[in-house]
Amino acid sequence: MDIKYITISDLNRYIKAKFDIDSNLNNVYLKGEISNFKHHTRGHFYFTLKDENSRIAAVMFNFNASKVTFEPEDGMKVLVNGHISVYEATGSYQIYVNTMEMDGIGNLYLEFEKLKKKLASEGLFNSEHKKPIPKYPKTIGIITAPTGAAIRDILSTIKRRYPIAKTILFPALVQGDGAKESVTRQLKKAQEYDLDVIICGRGGGSIEDLWCFNEEMVARAIYESKIPVISAVGHEIDFTIADFVADLRAPTPTGAAEMAVPNIVDLNNLFNQLKIRATKAIQNKIAVNNNHLEAITSKQILKNPLSIYEIKEQHLDNLLDRLQLFITSKLKEDSLKYHKIIDNKLLKEPTKILENKEYQFNILLKTITVLNPMKLLESGYSIVKNKDKVITSIKYINIDDLVNIDLKDGVIKAKVVSKENKNNDQRW
Repeated sequence: MDIKYITISDLNRYIKAKFDIDSNLNNVYLKGEISNFKHHTRGHFYFTLKDENSRIAAVMFNFNASKVTFEPEDGMKVLVNGHISVYEATGSYQIYVNTMEMDGIGNLYLEFEKLKKKLASEGLFNSEHKKPIPKYPKTIGIITAPTGAAIRDILSTIKRRYPIAKTILFPALVQGDGAKESVTRQLKKAQEYDLDVIICGRGGGSIEDLWCFNEEMVARAIYESKIPVISAVGHEIDFTIADFVADLRAPTPTGAAEMAVPNIVDLNNLFNQLKIRATKAIQNKIAVNNNHLEAITSKQILKNPLSIYEIKEQHLDNLLDRLQLFITSKLKEDSLKYHKIIDNKLLKEPTKILENKEYQFNILLKTITVLNPMKLLESGYSIVKNKDKVITSIKYINIDDLVNIDLKDGVIKAKVVSKENKNNDQRW
């Protein structure tokens, strides 16, 4: 039998022909999530459509892409219509998209990003607004559904790790109609209680199930809480607006409980370590004090305490001797001063000293009297003045000068008509 070999191109062309004649593949409606999106410079869209288990390559040429009213991007969920065919060059099949519109979930994604951007611009996500989570909480508030895995996981974890903590459940709707109002209401109600921390969240689910934790009113209630809030929404891969606003984000409800309380086993270990360290510190302190006490008791002064009295007595004697010496010296000094005063002439002959001073005074008085100008005037002398200046020499006066001649009982005004020098009998 002759074997006929065909080319790969022929094979791909044959497979493509099979695809093209299949009516089920000529008009296909798909929904999926966009990944690896590329907007070609020529206007074509190249991307991958995927769901949880599979993916398919997709292309949307420019004449169809230009009709799309939004800008596709990775993570966006869309509804597309097109036909399935084979790209012969690679032998891969793909969907050739004719129309594209956002899925309901895609619209939620856009709303999520819009609200996230708005709240971020207002500073609700800023780290400076985050309140610290207390290390050893006494009372923990839990806002979640009263039934389900989330509440069971939280309570069991707290009981296992830190059984001394008290828990208060604030039951709330966590999905569906009225969920956002219910969660917001319970967050505000929790502020009325003496709580150390609040765990707010639910177990995992679809984006629609988790959506109440993407609502603005819930985000603002968390932000306005005076009590620290730990968000516990969904599974580890899920992020909500509540996660960004909360003081601490936990990947799961169980993780939130672990973050809210310490592990009592670790605390017991720490306590035992501290107890050992404290015991050693006390023992060391006692040993040091004992050594110090032994050093003190070994001193000679404590072995013979009478010696302290003897030393003090001797010291007192020395002080008394010094005091006696000082008193004797002081008395001697004062005695000498006393005798000097007694020997003073002033004290021995005060009358003679007074008479001597009186005699000196009389002599001085007589001298002053003799020199008194008024006495000279009474004796017939006169005083010649020129402009209130006493004339003591003829050189101080000129012919025709007017002068005053002071006498005993008055003044004569005169005019100088001539001057005579007594030394050489010269006239002017």
